[in-house]
Amino acid sequence: MLPHRSRYARWRNMKLPRDCAFRNTLGPLKAIALSRRSVMLGLSSSIVLANSKVSFGQELRKGALITIVVPFAAGGSADVMARIICQRMAGLLGVNVVFENRGGAGGTLAATAVARANADGLTLLWGSIATHAINPALTQSLKYDPVRDFSPVSLLVTLPNVLLVNSNVPAKDIGEFIALLKANPGKYSYASSGNGTPLHLSGELFRMMSGTDIRHVPYRGAGPAMNDVVAGHVPVMFDTLASATPHIEAGTVRALAVTTKDRSPTLPTVPTMIEAGLVGYETYAWQGLFAPPNTPEAVIAQLNQAVNGALADPSTADRLRALGATMVGSTPEQLEEHVKAELIKWAPVVKASGAQLE
Repeated sequence: MLPHRSRYARWRNMKLPRDCAFRNTLGPLKAIALSRRSVMLGLSSSIVLANSKVSFGQELRKGALITIVVPFAAGGSADVMARIICQRMAGLLGVNVVFENRGGAGGTLAATAVARANADGLTLLWGSIATHAINPALTQSLKYDPVRDFSPVSLLVTLPNVLLVNSNVPAKDIGEFIALLKANPGKYSYASSGNGTPLHLSGELFRMMSGTDIRHVPYRGAGPAMNDVVAGHVPVMFDTLASATPHIEAGTVRALAVTTKDRSPTLPTVPTMIEAGLVGYETYAWQGLFAPPNTPEAVIAQLNQAVNGALADPSTADRLRALGATMVGSTPEQLEEHVKAELIKWAPVVKASGAQLE
């Protein structure tokens, strides 16, 4: 039975979707059913389109401005490497980059700032062994979690450390040096760039594994420490290969061993700690790129592809090798696993050293 004629007239004049237009064989109730179905289909289509727009919209746009937060002073080797890699990365992405050098508190200020930044891929951290492996063991009041509070992008480079002695120290290799230390417990000391720094902990790991009594003398930076080693005020130092190479070439210090698993192409005649008998000894500085937590996977994939493309660029690689760096490159997952392994490795060394974040 058809509705009242006046009601039918109102329905007939309604603006319904095209596929629900009245036909001679369709009554108004069937038309309404079709109308409802069309609305539901339209809503489903809108949801699919909306999701597609979110997926595409999450990618970095051409011309975007990315801020690279570097937890080191401008002009240092880490800052120089950040600029080399990230400027090439920006060219591959078609974006612009600016660098914000935010030092202090062992890099925790920079890391905390990025951990709290918007998850849009426009603020990135030039992270390091300090920010993501050592600092968490140095303080209980850290304001970020090195795993939970970051989206890893890629492991970038590793930088060997090297054990140096003043040219007047009689030991010519690691075996002689360990014998010298054991024959003179407490007599020798080593300089570092400060308490809790990677260079300090490289020395602590050496002390623990070699069973020697060598004292730590912290400085406010590697530069002042090196000056005193060259002058003979402190006979020993662990330093990064990049900053130590000029002094090694000048003959003011002697390199006894590099701290990586393999020899460095920069010093091919200098053995590793492992070759010298300290099986399992391996330390190095490393740097990686991190985004804030929950950064979209599409953005992380873009950044990862661009960073690895930059590392594969021959001119970029040559400039990094000149700084003593070894190019790595990785997936985001590999960087996350690397951070977890480093946290496990350094926690007992930090505890044994008694170091705390100043």
